[in-house]
Amino acid sequence: MTAHSVLVVGGAGYIGSHMCRRLLDAGHRVTVFDNLSRGHADAVEGCELVRGDIRSAGDLRACLEGRSFDLTMHFAALAYVGESVLKPAEYYDTNVRGSLMLLEALREASVGRLVFSSTCATYGEVQERPITEAHPQHPVNPYGRSKWMVEQVLRDYAATYGFSSVSLRYFNAAGCDPQGRLGERHDPETHLIPLVLREAQRVAAGGDPEATGLSLFGTDLETPDGTCVRDYTHVSDLCEAHLLAAERLLAGTSMGFEAYNLGSGAGCSVLQVIEACRRVTGIDIRYRTAPRRAGDPLWLVGSSDRAREVLGWRPAFTAIDGIVGTAWRWMQAQEAPQPSGAPGHAR
Repeated sequence: MTAHSVLVVGGAGYIGSHMCRRLLDAGHRVTVFDNLSRGHADAVEGCELVRGDIRSAGDLRACLEGRSFDLTMHFAALAYVGESVLKPAEYYDTNVRGSLMLLEALREASVGRLVFSSTCATYGEVQERPITEAHPQHPVNPYGRSKWMVEQVLRDYAATYGFSSVSLRYFNAAGCDPQGRLGERHDPETHLIPLVLREAQRVAAGGDPEATGLSLFGTDLETPDGTCVRDYTHVSDLCEAHLLAAERLLAGTSMGFEAYNLGSGAGCSVLQVIEACRRVTGIDIRYRTAPRRAGDPLWLVGSSDRAREVLGWRPAFTAIDGIVGTAWRWMQAQEAPQPSGAPGHAR
């Protein structure tokens, strides 16, 4: 692939920073635009970092003026489902208004290709398993609705302005850079795998296994083992899909708006993930059970057949142990927690 100049919006976050590293590895020139509210400047080493907010026309203009970009990747968003229910105004302001500001700035700068970080939360209540792109989109929380709204905007921009975009709908991003250069650093952390591995670290540091702060919400659900089933895709595989989508846009093969699911088509239950963490770490990780939470879907598993057929996407990490292993290696290289531990939750 020819070297290109790529603007990565929200590139200092978990998935964005892994994408930047993949772009650099492929020989591209990368500029990151991020307000660092939930990202880390040290995660984008080797990239030009422009600090700014997508809700600021001035910040966007300052980034785009004097620079030329072939393509944009848009990761900037607030992304906690529970938080979105409590703070819907913040989510619509950042995810929807911010995206509109970004798109207008890109249109003004004649940057007409974009890869958009979307989500399975745009589908809402599951009506088929696994979920395909033809599944009705009826999001049930502000986070999912905010991403769905941006997808509608992208459709209209394609029809009216000739703006080409690819929307990639993730299921559960997981794991860390296989070479150990980057990891998952959320505050607060809500993802299952790092929460379970933090408990393993606590026990490995001398903590009492019985004093676990890990809670499992719901063990009597209508699933094979009574716990929620989720789809886990390695972050590096997500980045490969972005790179393939970018190639499609840059080649002019994709014109208008396209959307693809990025999932395994299989899924793992919460208990299966905990068992995988036990196998990888060799630690007897304990948990406490708690009542199921209202609104937690039983199954969230996506079909990625379309991404495989059209983009040529071939995930390298197809087993949960391999995904967990990359996360564990990165976490082990960081400062270990104190034996007292910290609360977590599994869902």
